[in-house]
Amino acid sequence: MELREVVRRRGMVRAFDPDRPVPEGVVDRVLRHAVRAPSAGFSQGWDFVVLDDPGSRELFWEVTTDPGSHPDRWLRGVSAAPVLILCCSDPGAYLSRYAEPDKGWEDGDVARWPVPYWDVDNGMAAMLMLLTAVDEGLGALYFGVPPPRQETVKEAFGVPEQRRVVGVVALGHPAPDLSVQAQGSATTRRRRPLQEVAHRGRFGVPWSPGQAEG
Repeated sequence: MELREVVRRRGMVRAFDPDRPVPEGVVDRVLRHAVRAPSAGFSQGWDFVVLDDPGSRELFWEVTTDPGSHPDRWLRGVSAAPVLILCCSDPGAYLSRYAEPDKGWEDGDVARWPVPYWDVDNGMAAMLMLLTAVDEGLGALYFGVPPPRQETVKEAFGVPEQRRVVGVVALGHPAPDLSVQAQGSATTRRRRPLQEVAHRGRFGVPWSPGQAEG
């Protein structure tokens, strides 16, 4: 099985080839596609910090891992990625946007939001990055920054206090040894069938095409 097909079938890649850089033009396309994601009120409350040099990537892993701890298989594989993109959301951009006259939520109360759309939209942008990576023949992984490390990451890379580091996209060519990719829950857990997760008309009624009444 070719590496590109591995990416398509298994989705996210957890081990990268450190000897194959990602062309800057590809990173630029990844970012340009990300900012085409939908956003509530066209608030566009996102920022992306690209770590594409050894020093910045080493700093990221330094501030997000325990010093002196032995790197596990996941860390060894992911830390080889030549590009990391910090995906940051800006709640204030949404609260300000929806306090404008056409929206009318003048108090900027977070409780008005059923879910934090600043993070939802950020995830949509990250998904476009992942899809672009696949189209470019790359591997990619989306992972989170643990809560205790949020402030240290923001401080290390000058991210404003009011931002949230929602996740990180790792980009690169998959490791040439396919055996190192066979890890993670995706290889041990089944994919839930469509009839189990999609419901028609009422929760608990399995989706099935052709059921609609004439």
